[in-house]
Amino acid sequence: MQIKIINKSNHDLPHYETIASAGMDLRASLSEPRTLKPLERSIVGTGLFIELPVGIEAQVRPRSGLAAKKGITVLNAPGTIDADYRGEIGVILINLSSEDFIINNGERIAQLVIAKHERAEWKEVNELSETDRGEGGFGSTGTK
Repeated sequence: MQIKIINKSNHDLPHYETIASAGMDLRASLSEPRTLKPLERSIVGTGLFIELPVGIEAQVRPRSGLAAKKGITVLNAPGTIDADYRGEIGVILINLSSEDFIINNGERIAQLVIAKHERAEWKEVNELSETDRGEGGFGSTGTK
């Protein structure tokens, strides 16, 4: 699938690191370093603008290494980029650690996954089919 992209950053286009990678790293596009204090959030621009086909979305997800090692994650994970959005891809980062985190220009801050999606049509009914689980919700299937 080809996707139109405008790159206003001074970085290479996102790319898959391996043949089996699901996501491509997004890099911060900053004129100067930005400090993210503990529990602070910030929208970090990437300098990227895309045009997705209808029926395709782009999901902005955390980078596992950044989350595990530094406590930095994407606040609205996964963030959704709709096919009709034409603005800059921004990443809402939050610092869940107890230390300041400095975001530098070009730093890999998130990953982008391209995915198909379906549009649903609601069918209003008076009852739903029965299942073994029924109304069992959060934690109802146990932890082990």
